[in-house]
Amino acid sequence: MATTAQEPTIQELFNLSGKVALVTGAAGWLVQSFCRGLAEAGASVVCAEIPKVREKAQEVARSLPVVGGAKHYVTELDYMDSQSIDNCMADAIKQAGKVDILVNAGYERVTADWTSVTGEAFTRQLQNATGVFLLSRAFRQHVVDRRGQGSIINIGSMYGLVGSYPDAYAGLTMASPVAYHCLKGGVLSMSKHLAVYWVGDGVRVNVLTPGPFPAPNVNPAMVERLCSKSPMKRMGKPYDLKGALVFLASDASSYVTGANIVVDGGWTAW
Repeated sequence: MATTAQEPTIQELFNLSGKVALVTGAAGWLVQSFCRGLAEAGASVVCAEIPKVREKAQEVARSLPVVGGAKHYVTELDYMDSQSIDNCMADAIKQAGKVDILVNAGYERVTADWTSVTGEAFTRQLQNATGVFLLSRAFRQHVVDRRGQGSIINIGSMYGLVGSYPDAYAGLTMASPVAYHCLKGGVLSMSKHLAVYWVGDGVRVNVLTPGPFPAPNVNPAMVERLCSKSPMKRMGKPYDLKGALVFLASDASSYVTGANIVVDGGWTAW
């Protein structure tokens, strides 16, 4: 049994000082809060975004709190371009010196549901998973090369676990895109697979699965319907995810890999 002198404190376990986190989709509604949470815990954050929203990513980076000697950076990433993926990891390492934490949170959206999505659009949506894998593999190689430890946090969705309620969408908007369900379910399965292969390399792979977290521009009538489906009768707020994210990024979860932490207000407990 560990003595008090040997046992890290809770503050030490959750402390990310000296760590560097690469976060994709950094300008997103939820992901901005991810970046803040990591920065508040002491990490330096590399905000990655597609080129056309680089300026927004720069705004996010400038807005992040600085703890101790942390610094924040911006880089570009397009999951649909394998060269962009390689360049992103190389640029993050060049700017920050290393990467300890990878948060795969960005993806290219599809704006069609099962009634109208084309085969080409469906396949392109799934290519997001290819991008997640390729960036994760590049990160794993970086960790191995420097003989370090790394944490990958892939962002899932409740819709990677369960189907959606048709009556929540009927008459207001398109159905939840079937390709998105397929993508998020695939990311969950891939994460478990990689976790067992890479654990010996010092790389942990976990999934953080949000429930309903509608952006401010979502139809209020839609939000009301979704609230009626939730045991908590409310939607998630971005900061509801910060604690779980920092847990997975930090030494507090050093014995956790291949896990899926669901933050959904009880949505998937029905």
